Amino acid sequence: MTQFNQFFISEIESGKAGPKIQEIIFDIIFQYIQDMVFVVKVEEGPSFRYLFINEAGMRKANLNVEAIGRSFQDVLPEASAKSLQRMYEKLLKKREIITFDDVFYGDNGKEVYGESILTPIYDEDNAIRYIVAVTRDITEWSLERKRIAESEQRYRSIVDHNLDAIIIISPEGKIIEANPAAAVLTGSLERHLSNRSIYDLIDDHDLEKFKGLIEETCSGFSLESLDCKILNNKEKRLIVHIKTVPIVVYGEINGVYIILRDLSEQAKNMEMIKFMAFHDQLTGLYNRRAMLEHLNERIPADHHPAEEFALITIDLDRFKYLNDTLGHLAGDEILKQVSNRLLQFQNECCFIYRVGGDEFTILLLNTKRSGANFFVGKLLTSFSRSFYFNSHEYFISPSIGISMYPNDGKDAEMLIKNADEALFRVKERGRAHYQFYRSDMNSLFTNIVTLETHLRRAIDRGELTLYYQPQIDVRTGKAASFEALLRWKNTEFGWISPGVFIPIAEDTGLIVSIGNWVIENACKQIKSWNDKGIMGIRIAINISPKQFQQPNLVSFIQSMINKYSIQPTSLEIEITEGIMRDMKETIPLLRKLKDLGLLISVDDFGTEYSSLNYLKRFPLDCLKIDQSFIKEILDDDKDAAITSTIIHLGRSLGLEVIAEGVERKEQAEFLIQAGCHKIQGFYYSEPIPPALLEDRFLTF
Repeated sequence: MTQFNQFFISEIESGKAGPKIQEIIFDIIFQYIQDMVFVVKVEEGPSFRYLFINEAGMRKANLNVEAIGRSFQDVLPEASAKSLQRMYEKLLKKREIITFDDVFYGDNGKEVYGESILTPIYDEDNAIRYIVAVTRDITEWSLERKRIAESEQRYRSIVDHNLDAIIIISPEGKIIEANPAAAVLTGSLERHLSNRSIYDLIDDHDLEKFKGLIEETCSGFSLESLDCKILNNKEKRLIVHIKTVPIVVYGEINGVYIILRDLSEQAKNMEMIKFMAFHDQLTGLYNRRAMLEHLNERIPADHHPAEEFALITIDLDRFKYLNDTLGHLAGDEILKQVSNRLLQFQNECCFIYRVGGDEFTILLLNTKRSGANFFVGKLLTSFSRSFYFNSHEYFISPSIGISMYPNDGKDAEMLIKNADEALFRVKERGRAHYQFYRSDMNSLFTNIVTLETHLRRAIDRGELTLYYQPQIDVRTGKAASFEALLRWKNTEFGWISPGVFIPIAEDTGLIVSIGNWVIENACKQIKSWNDKGIMGIRIAINISPKQFQQPNLVSFIQSMINKYSIQPTSLEIEITEGIMRDMKETIPLLRKLKDLGLLISVDDFGTEYSSLNYLKRFPLDCLKIDQSFIKEILDDDKDAAITSTIIHLGRSLGLEVIAEGVERKEQAEFLIQAGCHKIQGFYYSEPIPPALLEDRFLTF
């Protein structure tokens, strides 16, 4: 080999090899050999410089002809250069051919797995002068090997970590392998199971049946058996569920998987499972599922009335506050005490349920309204005694709603709904008492969820509209400013009062999207009037506290002003006094709104925590006197004095003062005499749609 190396060097350097032979050799190496071939020169350092790279090497290693004559560090990524430097130095140290695997990135950016052989070429002084590297692309082979390894590991994971016992047997019944779960099930070590006959584990009574199962599986069928018994090493019989699956290799069945699941404890657990399915985990009371089942058992399927009974729904007053204050552990403990107190009433005609949170239900059988009334009286009396937690005393009162079968419902759903409706009425009237369901409780929207669903679709369905109420200038008797008021006409229920849907919008967060709709449509209306030559119009928009907290409020209003090309002074933002309590948050936001050119007014002034500090520090333009003062100004000297004071205060501070809720001529005369700037109310006009507003107030 050394002589060949020397011959190769001398021939290459002297050029004595025939040009044709050189051309053929280099052509084969450079173009046709698909392995990557590199010839590097060893220099001091040691350093290694490329002398030759065949075409496959350039293509697959993402190199080009400029790499010739340059070192690893010059042309390769740092990590790859370090790795190759280490292997080439290893060859210099060992002075023999070495083989190694590495990973690099090809011209397409994908990982390439390579197997490299480094061969030293010695000079006449027996020094390694060149190194020839041949790298074979083994990516597919490596990936296949990796896939096989992963497949093996997945198989091992399925078998070794399976909670079911898995035993692999030969067609003759010899145990080839067993997983840890099989060792636990049989009470034998895995190695002790190997080479045993599977039939030794089967109870004699089931042996023939099991043999038939194996024989049929060996014919190519996966089978199941639910009642086979096996013996563990303590001679204890276990009832197991067995599945058998044939092992097919190259089209032939050479074994059987036997999967066993122990059902012995399942029978013992059935009662516990049933108990858990129908009982509340915390209190041990019956749960909602049990309540529905008991109700359906008591209500005849043929709808013929059976014996009367009462469904009593209980909600603990202010329990959420107690739970949040003391913590959930304390709340759970008190719920247990409440449950124990309710359990004193449970008997063959009375069933207690915890249906969720602090909600309980009682099914009182074989009773009329008078009996239910007497029972609830005793129930309320039982709550007069206090509850204790960590030596502290707590009093809890229940709110109770009652529905009677069959008068208040012929099925479980209606009885529950009506008992809940009665409970809702109790909460509305101050809690801590009880109420029987009455048919007149069924208002249009007893189901708030239904109303919320309709409200969520109101914008898309085009059901919302804006009405406008004029604000009459007392000097001219005309109106150039109007308050935009939201109205909703539902396609199913007709007109719905703002007093009904606005609180729902606030609670659900829908007020933000609805508020944005109001802003855009008010701007759109101003644009429409401007296009008709009606200029100098101002529309006041109510901004809810939740909408006021939105970080994009200012940018949204700015975008609407730009979109409809209207004057910012055409918009007035009405805020409530409640918003102004947090001065740190409110002042910067109000200043941003003022910077846009908007006017800002305080709605319902004087009804909340009014503070002169608000008027001093906030950039306000207008005060609106709440209608609660206007209503009694003719009959109540205090209301008259407060109203006059607000008007005088506003004028002194340079603020416009508007009185709302004016319904009588005498009220208007009082306000004009007191110096109020503008008057709004039914005396002049109710809120009206834009077209009617134009006819009445915008024809100058």
